[in-house]
Amino acid sequence: MPQSKATRKFEKNKLGDVLKKRKEVAKIKQRKQMDAKRKEKRARDNAPADDVDAAARPKTNGSKDEAAFGDMSMDQFFQGGFEVPEMNKKRSTKPKTGKRKRTPVEKENAEESDSDVDMADSAPADDSGSDDASGDDIDTHKDQLAALADKDPEFYKYLKENDAELLDFAEDADLDEIDALSASEDEGASRKKHKSDKKSRTEDDDEEPESGSNEVSGKLIKKWKASMEENSSLRAMREVVLAFRAAAHLNDEADKTYKYSISNPDVYHEVLVTALQLVPKVLQHHLPVKESASGKVRVSTDSKKFKTLTPLLKSHTVSLHHLLENLSDSSTIGMTLESLLALLPYILSFKKIVREVTKAVSSVWADSSNTEVTRLSAFLVLRRLIVISDASIREAVLKQTYQGLVKGARNTTVHNIQGINLMKNTASELWGLDPNVGYTTGFGFIRQLAIHLRQSITKQTKDSYKTVYNWQYIHSLDFWSRVVAVHCESLREAESGKESPLRPLIYPVVQVTLGAMRLIPTAQYFPLRFQLIRSLLRVSSATSTYIPLAPALVEVLNSTELKKPPKPSTLKALDFNTTIRATKAYLRTRVYQDGIGEQVAELLSEFFVLWAKNIAFPELALPVIVMLKRWVKSMTKKASGNRNAKINSLIALLVQKLESNSKWVEEKRSKIDFAPNNRAGVDAFLKDVEWEKTPLGAYVSGQRKQREQKAKMEETARKTEDFKRRQAEKQEAAQNAEKFSDAESEDEDAEEEDEDEDEDIEEMNDSSDEAEDDE
Repeated sequence: MPQSKATRKFEKNKLGDVLKKRKEVAKIKQRKQMDAKRKEKRARDNAPADDVDAAARPKTNGSKDEAAFGDMSMDQFFQGGFEVPEMNKKRSTKPKTGKRKRTPVEKENAEESDSDVDMADSAPADDSGSDDASGDDIDTHKDQLAALADKDPEFYKYLKENDAELLDFAEDADLDEIDALSASEDEGASRKKHKSDKKSRTEDDDEEPESGSNEVSGKLIKKWKASMEENSSLRAMREVVLAFRAAAHLNDEADKTYKYSISNPDVYHEVLVTALQLVPKVLQHHLPVKESASGKVRVSTDSKKFKTLTPLLKSHTVSLHHLLENLSDSSTIGMTLESLLALLPYILSFKKIVREVTKAVSSVWADSSNTEVTRLSAFLVLRRLIVISDASIREAVLKQTYQGLVKGARNTTVHNIQGINLMKNTASELWGLDPNVGYTTGFGFIRQLAIHLRQSITKQTKDSYKTVYNWQYIHSLDFWSRVVAVHCESLREAESGKESPLRPLIYPVVQVTLGAMRLIPTAQYFPLRFQLIRSLLRVSSATSTYIPLAPALVEVLNSTELKKPPKPSTLKALDFNTTIRATKAYLRTRVYQDGIGEQVAELLSEFFVLWAKNIAFPELALPVIVMLKRWVKSMTKKASGNRNAKINSLIALLVQKLESNSKWVEEKRSKIDFAPNNRAGVDAFLKDVEWEKTPLGAYVSGQRKQREQKAKMEETARKTEDFKRRQAEKQEAAQNAEKFSDAESEDEDAEEEDEDEDEDIEEMNDSSDEAEDDE
């Protein structure tokens, strides 16, 4: 039947607008269905516990679920690293279809409604809660589209040709709303200028790249940059975010296409710099962050503008996260972290993304190959995240930080020991930002260390001790000693007027450290014992907690390693700062015995100097003085001594200083007029005297200066040696390259000679053939 004139006129003038309105109505329906699904989820989440349990309880027999935890004790559960056993999940992928086949006309009319159903099924969860549901819904939506392509390829092709936006839901569809937001903001200015609609459309089209080409040019990025700097244009920011996403995934192997492509290195650099520097500024212009005196920030997440910008924020943050994981240049990493620091207030409601970003940032912070400035920038991001976030994110950040610390402390050398100490010092600060959350996480991690120690003691296997006697375990104990030393310091608590919530962690830290110290009391692991004693000395010094460390050091003096005469050796002196186990070649050698003796004398003096002004110092030092005198007397005998005058003289000098300090304290104590039960008088005893003014304190102060000078000389010598080694490697590489080039030139000459010989032979053959022809 031929179409009427009215129908042709309608198709020519109004059909396009009608189809456009239909799509807008379809999107409105889609949003309503999303909202309904969100409300249903909230109602289900807010239901009474009994109802939720009843709804979540499976109808089948629960023996499989109970078997996962039925035979597991609490200790085993914590030992498993808080891992929940995986349950078999079955999801029906069979779509519900009607029996009646649709005609092509019905398919065309039902296009938007079917898309609405798919979008409702993949509606993201409310941003105020966890962001996990959003990612799951997007993945579900993609799975449904893939199933649709397999089940009904004709309909999928029809959707792709006529309404590709619905198929690109997770990528760019939601970003289109920013254009409408920008248009509404510029509406007032457009009315004043009285420009025609045609001219306005032309200017809007200038923001897009030329038709048929999605290559980002320098001219285009400069235009976007000018719009963002001068007008804080959201439309330009949207295009920069899309270009930045393509730049962040530039080296990916996946066959995924993006709106823009970048091939020029200079344009790539401009895209990165523009996105990293200007996107936070434009967001700050349109969504200003309000910060309170306590450091809390507030962003109007309920506003229409924030909801419109939510897809853009998620897309840009995911691109930042991907870029950060694949960067190696220090300056670019620093710029990325700086941009991320400014974006943190806007992404707090996207908890799944925040967790992934935290993991990437902690990896940068824990990577020893990064520069110190880069690692400090990453630490500032972690610190800022703890300050402005809620308790759940703080706990996640602290756990991820600790995991990064343990991972980065796997191996310890003289080259990375400073970086490991930087990690421990910076991470210890984070645990004091929220002491309550810090206590719960800290206690859990210390409990794990205690479980590992208990298993090493109870398991009678050959290698059971290796779970404790390794650098990761030692650095973990040292880290917790720094945490309690920093945040439970006596002076800090006196200023605040109350004890730190982290003070209860002192006892488990000390007990686990003492247990690990004596797990294997052999001479090979004396360096490990010295490492742990230094950690406990830090705790005792900062918190004014008495820890009995003298017996562990006297035990080293009474070992056969220091009682027997040493063997001469040409081995290099052992560095006790970067060693926890001495090789068998060092045992019974003079160099190892000297090192152990020096360490024992140093640590004993450092232990007693903590109590040099204590009113009970004479009684505290008396048993050790008696044992040390007895040891010096037995070691100086010609028949049964160790024949090491250096160590014997060090211990004898320490005994003299301990006795002098005891006499000095007794002299001061004889002038007091209060009884031992007067706690205030006991605490105020010699409070105004500096510890360096005591006999033992003066000796320890001098020893520290000597060790510092020696360490500086050793560091200078090490750097000089490293420099010479690098120069020698460069010269060797240059010589090898020169030899290689000479060999190549010789090969080329040989090839040329062979070619010349071949040519001569061919000429001779040709001449002989000609001669034969002439004959």
